[in-house]
Amino acid sequence: MINDKVLGIILGGGQGSRLYPLTKDRSKPAVPIAGKYRLVDIPISNCINSEIKRVYVLTQFNSASLNKHIKNTYHFSFFSSAFVDVLAAEQTIHSNQWFQGTADAVRQSMHHFLQNDFEYALILSGDQLYQMDFNKMIKKHEESGAEISIATYPVNAKDATSFGILKTNEEDFITSFIEKPAADLLPNWKSEVSEQMKHEGREYLASMGIYIFNRALLKELMHNPDTNDFGKEIIPQAIEKHKTLSYQFEGYWTDIGNIDSFFEANLGLTDDVPKFNLYDNKGIYTRARILPTTKISGTILNKTIIGDGSIILAEKIEKSVIGIRSRIGKNTLVSNTYMMGSDYYESLEFIEKNNVEIMMGIGDRCYIHNCIIDKNCRIGDDVRINGGKHLENTETETYVVKEGIVVIKKGATILKGTNIG
Repeated sequence: MINDKVLGIILGGGQGSRLYPLTKDRSKPAVPIAGKYRLVDIPISNCINSEIKRVYVLTQFNSASLNKHIKNTYHFSFFSSAFVDVLAAEQTIHSNQWFQGTADAVRQSMHHFLQNDFEYALILSGDQLYQMDFNKMIKKHEESGAEISIATYPVNAKDATSFGILKTNEEDFITSFIEKPAADLLPNWKSEVSEQMKHEGREYLASMGIYIFNRALLKELMHNPDTNDFGKEIIPQAIEKHKTLSYQFEGYWTDIGNIDSFFEANLGLTDDVPKFNLYDNKGIYTRARILPTTKISGTILNKTIIGDGSIILAEKIEKSVIGIRSRIGKNTLVSNTYMMGSDYYESLEFIEKNNVEIMMGIGDRCYIHNCIIDKNCRIGDDVRINGGKHLENTETETYVVKEGIVVIKKGATILKGTNIG
């Protein structure tokens, strides 16, 4: 079944500089999460689980790997109108510029959207971790007679200064909006929230960057070439002229905007009862791979997720996410680490023929702590990586340190005996 009323539009984001070096060679939606998925799988899966199966993903930076992932992943029946398509920034007779912001990305792509029959455009961000049934939001949008709906999330005073904060009337229509308010303005911006939210000190309604627009209004708003961003321009201006509804969401949601939040979100999956639940009947979809089972020998595992096709000989792995096709050598200790894994195996024949000294994966007798290891990395024997707040932010040819987290760059080789931290 397809929800024919709704067209999904996923914003791939800009250059993703705050997630560098993970975005050095790939767009933000293509960044691997949880050992086997990509960030873009989250909003797409939420759409599919809500029967929204006509989805565009808008991107412009390093889109090759994202294109490949979507092409290899989202296949629907030949007899269905369902699709997931990537729209990269393109020169047309109307525009020769790259996307100048979220709204401009939608504006430049409108000619593609309008070829489809739909009543509502559901606009989503490509770098958030959450599970939401969009049908509930769409139902409330229809019943209220709204022209725009914004998903909102209660946040505390500390976080409120980083978001667009809004206030509503008794019918949940938005009456005022302020972008990233200063701390001294916050007392005037408290909203009515549930008792649980009050107990947690989350009394400010933040925009989640998830919007529903009626087709006719979106078309009208996109005629103005001077508005380039939804959060900063379109939404604040529209509140005064159009019925704009707040749809309050209280489930798990995090905006993966920087290395710190990305790291925390991935390691949070190892909790006994993770806030983001992968173990659900309505799961997260990704590329289907034909991989062997994981082989573990002599390893103590505690609060650890291990992807398919891995070979683990480590002494101990704790509070870590180990991605597909990972190899970890003997007497190695790994903790608080997200290892993304590898895109392919190196055969024994390949290793011998090419005199490979350091194989992909982590070698023997290593100590790895507070670390993100990107895809296809080679870490030699006796390497010590000890991330933490004692380390200053820095960048070398093979790794970056941000907020105490050591990020090994994609395809990097860390020589035997290297000591970081």
